[in-house]
Amino acid sequence: MKGSIVIVSFFILGLILGYGGWLPASMIENDYTLYALCGLMFLVGAGIGSDKKLKQIIKSVNRKVLFVPLATILGTFVGVIIVSFFLKDRSITDCLAVGSGFAYYSLSSVFITEFKGAELGTIALMANIFRELIALLGAPLLVRYFGRYAPICAGGATTMDTTLPIITRYSGKDLVFVAIFHGAAVDFTVPFFVTFFCKL
Repeated sequence: MKGSIVIVSFFILGLILGYGGWLPASMIENDYTLYALCGLMFLVGAGIGSDKKLKQIIKSVNRKVLFVPLATILGTFVGVIIVSFFLKDRSITDCLAVGSGFAYYSLSSVFITEFKGAELGTIALMANIFRELIALLGAPLLVRYFGRYAPICAGGATTMDTTLPIITRYSGKDLVFVAIFHGAAVDFTVPFFVTFFCKL
């Protein structure tokens, strides 16, 4: 939750400085988002690669667990396609690009801004932050009405970090490895799906 507030605060600060014309001209004229994106991808790869428990988690997970990230991805896409019919000013591919962030707002919003512009990038940022907040705040209700796996699917790529404590509390400690595996698997798909739908 704290991390989300910090990132949104920086986003708002950027809006204020950009709108007020208080940024250096070189920052406005040159597109630094690609460099930021490359740095972010490096850090994501380093974080996943250096996790000592990754091999242990993959070996200990039941094969049926592989269907949890698959259910998250397919369920998200179906939901996005349905919602896209009500959004007349947005194409299905734009909506799928936003949905493909799977709550990984910092990465997906940079990608979408790079390919589709700042407006859709901002929508992606807010949509994916709201998805994380739904998992954080709605976990008790999700478990009660939809089962123990619901907060995991709702959390998307965040289930291996920010939403993991909430999932552990309400879904049970026995699903910790499932949540971590799910988060890593969904996290891995974000750059591929987002760029794929942005290029369509």
